[in-house]
Amino acid sequence: MDTYLISRAVAEVGECLRAQGHFLATAESCTGGLLASTLTDTPGSSEWFAGSVVAYSNKVKNRLLDVPEATLEEHGAVSEPVVLAMALNVLKTIGADVSVAISGIAGPGGGTPEKPVGTVWIAWAWPGGSRARQYSFRGTRDQIKSQTVMTAINGLLGVTK
Repeated sequence: MDTYLISRAVAEVGECLRAQGHFLATAESCTGGLLASTLTDTPGSSEWFAGSVVAYSNKVKNRLLDVPEATLEEHGAVSEPVVLAMALNVLKTIGADVSVAISGIAGPGGGTPEKPVGTVWIAWAWPGGSRARQYSFRGTRDQIKSQTVMTAINGLLGVTK
């Protein structure tokens, strides 16, 4: 990851959130807390970052983020309905105003023909709206995680402005 570009983007997200009096929450699966770590590398992030849930297993997605078991079974953890539920429900769980949620397959194993390694869903939720998008990243596990984090942060720029 280009640390300079990321730190500038995170600082801009933080400025926007602080100006609006909003707090951010994250719900992460395949990135395992890397997004939250990247956000909190910024000094002063406690003024706009509320917290994170690392929901790596489906059990945690269900128990902590209220993702229905039926949704997980029908669509799989790496899907639009699951990541949207994660984004919306982490707002309540953490008590935040804006959120981003991530679920994907970072590899090197775990992919299928329908959902190959590098398939990632990211969702954002904010007052009055939410959206999700599927991405297909390439590279090593670390590269896929890094691309996911940068994409999530760039999406936050659009949501917080």
